Amino acid sequence: MSEADTLALLEDLIARARTAGADAADAVLVDGVSVSVAWRLGALERLERAEGGDIGLRVFVGRRQGIVSSADRSPQALQDLVDRAVALARTVPEDPYCGLADPDQLARDLPDIESRDPVEPSAETLTEMVRAAEDAARAVPGVTNSEGAEAGWSLTTVALAASNGFARSYARTGCSLAASVIAGAGGDGMERDYDYTAAVFREDLRDPAEVGRSAGERAVRRLGARRPRTVKVPVVFDPRVARSLVGHLLGAINGSAIARGTSFLKDRMGERLFPAGLSIIEDPHRHRGLKSRPCDAEGLPTLRRALVDDGRLTTWLLDLRAARQLGLDSTGHASRSPGSAPHPGASNVYLEPGHASPADLIADIKEGVYVTELVGQGVNMITGDYSRGAAGFWIENGEITHPVSECTIAGTLPQMFAALTPADDLVLRYGTDSPTVRVDGMTVAGQ
Repeated sequence: MSEADTLALLEDLIARARTAGADAADAVLVDGVSVSVAWRLGALERLERAEGGDIGLRVFVGRRQGIVSSADRSPQALQDLVDRAVALARTVPEDPYCGLADPDQLARDLPDIESRDPVEPSAETLTEMVRAAEDAARAVPGVTNSEGAEAGWSLTTVALAASNGFARSYARTGCSLAASVIAGAGGDGMERDYDYTAAVFREDLRDPAEVGRSAGERAVRRLGARRPRTVKVPVVFDPRVARSLVGHLLGAINGSAIARGTSFLKDRMGERLFPAGLSIIEDPHRHRGLKSRPCDAEGLPTLRRALVDDGRLTTWLLDLRAARQLGLDSTGHASRSPGSAPHPGASNVYLEPGHASPADLIADIKEGVYVTELVGQGVNMITGDYSRGAAGFWIENGEITHPVSECTIAGTLPQMFAALTPADDLVLRYGTDSPTVRVDGMTVAGQ
């Protein structure tokens, strides 16, 4: 279906909803195509292709809203979608904060963010990628088994139209490759690790052999892991896990949590949360960014901004509903699936790099832990308490020594943010990114 036909379909739905008694309405369509390949122990394990899509209709009757979605696009199914949505909106309780954007709030000129790779990789190409990755991983001395390698490609088309005059569509692609292997034998202990790469354009992926080799080397390095003693020491987070700290900040400044009063940062707007000089940037218009988008799910413009500037918190992540609850303007952070109401969500976010190398961050640590894997969900977003299972390596006299596992690292997110030092090794790979970071004064619980 062409872009014009897709938008015409959504606008027809909205017109039908208005005719059926809705005061306002918007509709979203998401179509997707995906291909996935799995390869294990030198043989093809899975090759799949899937296609599908959904249409979501949201209607407003006064201050009541109803949301219904369907994968069926037959004329009768679309009429049923309209009837069900309007009927639902007439029965639910009023929501004083729901509603569409005013026309003068809407995005007018959508930026070109180069979000679609025009070349769909063939099944043979994806198969060669996973073969090369697993072969390289299994060739690493010490690797004894494989959980396999997987590659995937997807194309997603998003269209949004509303009775306030907004009508836009865009497409995005994604390609990924991952490998996971096991090192060691049963009697001497076994360890698993992985590596992966993801990008909008396949040509931006890391080399498959490099990904596989890295997965194998990571697994072998973990052999002989010991359980550390309980101690309060600096903890250094590998970039792969350091980005989770950025994710915790995004959860804490989500406008819905702020409006409910369920965030440990609810009273800290404008305060210095991080050391002076540290910034966290959101860039929704980054070319080929994994989470780039030209507008938000309510048709508002998206903007590059510093969420944290010179250590100070500058903004909440707001959709229209959360903004109205807080008496503020939307920040253009609405996300949405066809079957749900909009909710706040960020685009490409990264912690700006510091000036010291990872080796420099470690150099003066007498005792500490370098974390490469985190386990569990022990983060309380109401209090900021942080406690997660961890594995990685022991640091002694400024050097990484032996692997460690079966330990817990604990602290509070406000204290961790305030004690955070970034290294200079930022690489923008995953949509939420961080360099290596050091956090002093954490409790490591082991023996």
